Amino acid sequence: MPAVTTPHVYVHRAGDRLKTKISWLDSKHSFSFGQHYDPDNTHHGLLLVNNDDTVLPGQGFDTHPHKDMEIVTWVLRGSLVHQDSIGHSGIIYPGLAQRMSAGKGIMHSEKNDSWRLAGEQHHEPVHFVQMWVVPDEPGLAPSYEQLEIEDEILKGGLVPVASGMPEYKDNSAIRINNKHAALHVARLFPGAPVTLPEAPFLHVFVARGTAEMEGVGTLYEGDAVRLSASGGQQISSHSGAEVLVWEMHARLGG
Repeated sequence: MPAVTTPHVYVHRAGDRLKTKISWLDSKHSFSFGQHYDPDNTHHGLLLVNNDDTVLPGQGFDTHPHKDMEIVTWVLRGSLVHQDSIGHSGIIYPGLAQRMSAGKGIMHSEKNDSWRLAGEQHHEPVHFVQMWVVPDEPGLAPSYEQLEIEDEILKGGLVPVASGMPEYKDNSAIRINNKHAALHVARLFPGAPVTLPEAPFLHVFVARGTAEMEGVGTLYEGDAVRLSASGGQQISSHSGAEVLVWEMHARLGG
């Protein structure tokens, strides 16, 4: 998979995302997804899905299959219950990194009904970002991992959240089965910019708040920047923000 040699920056604004809205779900898609297909917008680097979802309480995605996909879920507000066919059941909440490797096949559900497992019934929607990247090879055994990293994020800086890259093997990131990709999260505090990693492909998503990116300008909640043969820029926020950054050293299709 050759690296891109020509630097390129594309800003994908929140309002330009594909959208699915039904009674219990408000979903905004950065790339083609489900019934929404755009042949010119299927992926960036190794990232195929970046869904920004809000699910009402008591609702969610019923049991459904996945295969040969690394699925990372990052909750911004509320809580999400994960249950799968290999025996995992738990509550995902802000600051908890979660990864499901679908491998040769897995069934799972995701619902906003944490009171079934613990606590009292609540009336708060859950807001989360779900991201998919392809694994290095098909047919792996399905697996699951989660890790509490809130303390690391509160220290500031760009924190590896999910990675298969050898460079981050000693960090607290959960592992994904792709040696060319890593997801970082930064909670931006006023006066404390972070520097983006250098990579053939970067995907920067403003999950919360408003940020300023060197060479790009103001980014609002839901905006994304797709970069090729780039990196090293600083990103900051005057009022606080949270950004998700995929660092990718390969791309789909060579």
